Formats: sequence, C-alpha cells, structure tokens
Amino acid sequence: MKLRPLKNISEIIPYPPGKPLDELEREYGITGSIKLASNENAWGPSPRAVEAIQETLASLHRYPDGSSYYLTEAVAEWTGAAKEEIVLGNGSNEVIEFLVKVFVQNDDEVITSHPSFLMYQKFVQVRGGSNIVVPLRDMEHDLEKILATINYRTRIIFMDNPNNPCGTLISRERFDDFLRQVPEDVAVVLDEAYVDFVAPGKRIDVLSYIRNASNRAPVVSLRTFSKAFGLAGLRVGFGVMHRDIAGLMHRVRQPFNINLLGQVGATAALTDTDHYAKTISETVKGREWLSRQVEQLGCRAYPSHTNFFLIDVRGDAAALYEAMLYKGVIVRSMKAYGFPRFIRITIGTEAENKRFISALGDCLRELAYV
Repeated sequence: MKLRPLKNISEIIPYPPGKPLDELEREYGITGSIKLASNENAWGPSPRAVEAIQETLASLHRYPDGSSYYLTEAVAEWTGAAKEEIVLGNGSNEVIEFLVKVFVQNDDEVITSHPSFLMYQKFVQVRGGSNIVVPLRDMEHDLEKILATINYRTRIIFMDNPNNPCGTLISRERFDDFLRQVPEDVAVVLDEAYVDFVAPGKRIDVLSYIRNASNRAPVVSLRTFSKAFGLAGLRVGFGVMHRDIAGLMHRVRQPFNINLLGQVGATAALTDTDHYAKTISETVKGREWLSRQVEQLGCRAYPSHTNFFLIDVRGDAAALYEAMLYKGVIVRSMKAYGFPRFIRITIGTEAENKRFISALGDCLRELAYV
C-alpha cells in the first residue's frame, strides 16, 4: 500500500488518551481507585439531566434537532446572549475547530500559549497554518509578548482563561488593556471552560466586548457542559460571539453535530441551579481544604480559579504519579508540560480528598521528597 498523506497531517502527534479506569486497576492490581486527573465533576450530572436522558432513550431511532433549538434557547437565557450569538459544538473543542476552519488557511498564523489546551495547535496544523507558541510567564499568559508577536499573518489568538493546567486568571483590567492593542482583524478567543468556578466579580464581561466590536478585535468565548455541569460524557460545548462570526461558523458546522441525548441532558442541566450551585460551593470548599493540607505535608499548592490546582511535590512528579497509582489514586503528572516537579489534581468529594491527602503523605515519605 502506498499512501501520500499531507505533510502537515503526518507530522501531527495524536492527542494522548488516558487508559480506562478498569484497565489501570487490572494493570496495577488495585480496586476501588479514585480518579483525580481529568478535571471532571466529582458530584456527577444533575438528576434532572439524567431523568431527561432516560425519558428520551426510546427516541434514539430519530435524528436530533439539527438546529438544537431548545438547547440554544436555554443557553441564551443562561448566558444573556442572543440565540444568533451562540454556536453549539460536540464539546467546546469542536467550536475551536469551526473557528480555525473559518479563519485559517495555509501560512496563516495562530498564537497560543504553553502550556495550554493541546487541541488549539492540532486544529491549526490540520489546516496548514503556523502555530506561534508563547510560553507562560510566571504561570500566566504573557500578554505583552503575545502583542509583540502579532503580525499581518496573525488570524486568531487562543487563551484559556483560567489557564489549564496552571489555574491562573487574566484580570479584567489587563484584558481590556490588551484588547485595545490587538488589530481589529485578529480574533481573540477566550476559552472559558472553567469560568464557572471563577468568582463572578473576577470574570471578564465578554458580552460587552462582543456587542461593542466596532473598531476593535472580535472576542469569542468558549464554554462547556463538561465541568461544572458534569456532562463530560455527552460532549456538549458552545461558543458566544458576534452574530456575524456565528453565521460563518454555521457554514462549516455539520448538521446534527449535537446528539439527541446531549441536547436534552444539557437543556435540563441548565434548569437545575441548585445542583450547579452545590458543585461550585463544594469545589471551592474542597480546593481551600486541600491546599491547606498539601502545604502542611511540605509541598507547595498553587492558587487556582478552577476545579483543579498544581502541587510542587519537591521531587520527580512522574515517580510520585506511579507511587500514587499503587495506592489507587490517579493524578496527573505535569512532567510532559515542562513542570517535572508538579502534579495536577482535580477537586473531589470530601472522601476522595481525604484519601488523596492520606496517599500523598505516604508517598512523599516513601520517596523521601519532604
């Protein structure tokens, strides 16, 4: 067989998926493990979402609504955006793909930061564009360096806010000053996957920028149902943007891109404000408790505006990751991100958090890190 793939495709490094939980347990000979590695919602989906999905199972022989009418309406009410300013995606990563398809072609440039979400760069590479990667400075987006990197070939700037994996946040003041200096033909995309965990007073008012786009760079907000709403398995996300950009995005969006269960589950989840509020409050409480406990063990816990945070374990993170696995606690080593002494953990339930601290203390002593 002779294949002639495009060079930009053959050079892509596939996204590294994690092993299923049961496979890890089989491989390491453990049972009852807990997973604190993927920034998932420890409290699960809203019971209303589960009930809506169960009631819809008998209709799986029907195609979903190609316009996602009711979900779009619900998202508009939740965000305060107009329906014409919303684009739904199979996860927010599909909305990223739409943006790249609309604005990027061969030799165009897209600016991202490192470390951040890997899929920004992969979608650009698929389109034949060039990735310009600006390292974080003190674990924050280096806005000054990003501005200095913009040129006539720049089409999009992607910034996850809060950042993953660092949990840091761009302030309202810094963003406003930054946006004033970005050319108006460059789209500024704020990936706000974790914004639900940010205190309301610290969030950027993206709608005000979207609706006052005259003579300034357009702003796009990316959101997801995977985190605060606990629907990661359904793959539903959305973008909020100027209606002209949304119109272009719909030209590249495939019909039925949001499956039937995703539509009804996400729509129902938006009505359960009690479950949403519980997730946020329990996450913040757990984050504060865990940070104190980690510091008492002799590690450094980094401040975060998300449902996860970084920990400097004072030793090799990969070795600690392995040691924690044998205790049935799955965390994320940050060695591949350029932080060889760091792990990232997701905030879990009270029982999961206590188990993590117990296992971490044991492993730190066994490895003689502290």
